[in-house]
Amino acid sequence: MTHPYEDTPPQGFWRSGVVETDRQTWPEIYTPAFRIAPDTAVATAGSCFAQHIGRALRQSGMTVLDAEPKPAGMSDALAKRFGYGLYSARYGNIYTARQLRELLEDALELHVDARHFLQRDGAWFDALRPGVEPEGCATREEAIELRREHLVQVAALTQVTDVFVFTLGLTEGWIDRETGRVLAVAPGVIAGDYDPDRYVFHNFTYDEILADLTKVLRLLRRMNASVRLLLTVSPVPLTGTASGAHVLAATTYSKSVLRAAAGALADQHKSVDYFPSYEIVTTWAAPEAAFAANLRAVRPEMVDRVMEIFLTAHEVEHGAEKAAPHEAVPGEDNHHLASELPPCQEALFEALRR
Repeated sequence: MTHPYEDTPPQGFWRSGVVETDRQTWPEIYTPAFRIAPDTAVATAGSCFAQHIGRALRQSGMTVLDAEPKPAGMSDALAKRFGYGLYSARYGNIYTARQLRELLEDALELHVDARHFLQRDGAWFDALRPGVEPEGCATREEAIELRREHLVQVAALTQVTDVFVFTLGLTEGWIDRETGRVLAVAPGVIAGDYDPDRYVFHNFTYDEILADLTKVLRLLRRMNASVRLLLTVSPVPLTGTASGAHVLAATTYSKSVLRAAAGALADQHKSVDYFPSYEIVTTWAAPEAAFAANLRAVRPEMVDRVMEIFLTAHEVEHGAEKAAPHEAVPGEDNHHLASELPPCQEALFEALRR
């Protein structure tokens, strides 16, 4: 060997790997660390882009779990409004690694803190998933009970999941000083009132996110020793930032740190994989526009392309006929393929735009 690049494959060089390659299919961009077959039980969670992943997997006949399906007789439109079918449980958008870590900790202990419930117009909302009950609950006790039931289903879900897919979305979050917990959104956006003495903005660092993801893996493995974790990073930019930086710079920081942490975890653990959906969508080498006119929403054609690359790598036919419903939790007739993609909870932030 005359130099260390002599045996580098074509995808390792910019000219052959990007300029001269097929930028529609991006051959060799992703080699799965483990295989996901049609009968692999998959659970999804994360920020908005994770909804696209779940939908594409279902449409291709993959077994996507749903621990909290819509009630019998509820219309699809109403189900979407109340957060059914977004992910594999009714947790709404999970934007940060810390949120997922704390959710799994709660599920393991069935822990509910009454301080995490906020009011709006006399109704009560779960501050850790405020969007799933858009009209709120009549009493705090009712909201607490719904939270407890949700945690039971999350715990059951993790025990039967083969692959847990988590899409990282943000580094920014709001911490309740009183409890130390990260909230889904800042109080006042959906429910409650913003108190700067109680709630503090926090921009998670690489070290914090990697530590949280490591704990997430440990918690998942504690509940299910054979579970594997598949990480992606949402390409959707921030709607707004509380960091004081320009939103473009804040987005670049957020996505860069998330990408680095996800890659580090995958490098450290054979049971963790990283799929480069973020890179495929955001690269300036893309042959056509990836985003809609608002420069945030990923165009459906791009979503399809990303998922085709993923499914091809796993040797699954894209868009195959749906698989039969899958009952996931033993003794519970409440697991099946989730319904169609509903509007993203991030749309709630559009009221804040300038």
